[in-house]
Amino acid sequence: MTTMKVAEVLRNRDFDFYWGGVVLSQIGSRGTIAANLYQVYELSGSVAQTGLVGAAQVVALVVLSPLAGVYADRVDRRKLLQWSQAVAMVVALALAATSFTGHVDVVQVVGSVVLTTAAASFDQPARQALIPALVPRAQLPQAFALLNPSRELAVLLGPALSGVLIAVSGPGLMYAVDAVTYLLLMLTLALLRIPHLPGAGEHITLREQLAEGVRFVLGRRIVWQMVLLDLVATVFAGYRVLLPSLAIDRFHLGATAYGLLSAAPSAGALVATYTVFRVVDRSKRLGKVLLASTIAYGLSAVLLAWAAGLLIALVACLLLGAFDAMATTIRQAAVQLETPDSLRGRVSAIYQMASRGGPALGDTVIGGVAAAIGPVLALMIGGLATAAFAVGHFGRANPVRKYAAARAEEPTQA
Repeated sequence: MTTMKVAEVLRNRDFDFYWGGVVLSQIGSRGTIAANLYQVYELSGSVAQTGLVGAAQVVALVVLSPLAGVYADRVDRRKLLQWSQAVAMVVALALAATSFTGHVDVVQVVGSVVLTTAAASFDQPARQALIPALVPRAQLPQAFALLNPSRELAVLLGPALSGVLIAVSGPGLMYAVDAVTYLLLMLTLALLRIPHLPGAGEHITLREQLAEGVRFVLGRRIVWQMVLLDLVATVFAGYRVLLPSLAIDRFHLGATAYGLLSAAPSAGALVATYTVFRVVDRSKRLGKVLLASTIAYGLSAVLLAWAAGLLIALVACLLLGAFDAMATTIRQAAVQLETPDSLRGRVSAIYQMASRGGPALGDTVIGGVAAAIGPVLALMIGGLATAAFAVGHFGRANPVRKYAAARAEEPTQA
């Protein structure tokens, strides 16, 4: 993507406000997840129990995402976002209070994750579905290519900030900062000037709206295959849950090393930003780029599994972030641009079950397998499985391999 095209996207005043608010909010939420993982491991000393953080996210996402997608297409998306931020802010404040007073336990931390993820389940589909109202349709691929590295900046700063704040005053300070970022996004949303969105608030039953979204995804092969590819990568190569163990048990460097390892994937994504922009803007072989990036992502997970020192582990995490940024940008833009606006909330919710539920489920799966056979073997098998799945798509004709670029016109629901 050229500098001129970046400037065109940034001329949209409401997109700029929204972009800044989302980055601040994600700094807090990503830092909080890192603090949750560290706090549970510190309280329990168990990788399997640390995986409960991911399990809590999966439960909330699977149960609530379909309903959240319906509401994102049915009610005012800005108000839905504001209410979800308010709920998450209250949960963050409560967890900060219990952490500061020393009365926190694993059950409370995991319970807070359930509640925060429940709020985020309504938040994310509305966030994704709101973007087409902030920029012209022709600028959507560039907007997503800009949002993804910005998200990675938040993911970079959030865990790094979390590591520093944990070292200074424990996880409670990170939770308090998170509450402030939720408040800032609520204020930002109040400043947006958003036009009416077609399809929102239709007077049909919730069940009919949900069924309509599911039928669309199942009938649009390129969409559900993108969702499946995301799910496989994030479940089988779920490395996040092993980072506390690597920092504390293998490298014996504690919270500081954990913050570095947690932030490194986002640093890798930021380093790859220019390449991602150019590929999204110019490549006519996006499907093959997506598959190659997924293969490289799986192999990078294998490298992390075998890393004998912190330096090699950081390199592996950098590579994980770079290849994930490329794959994620292509998948998200393709799914949004293949979906009519009236269905974007519901389709975004289904995609969220893979993009957000996948890493959470991966924490649970890899955490459990690592407890049984060890972290090295668990992550090595998962990384190889991810690479093999993507390699299989190169061997036969399918919409992902043939995918060139998102269609320019608004797709129909048929």
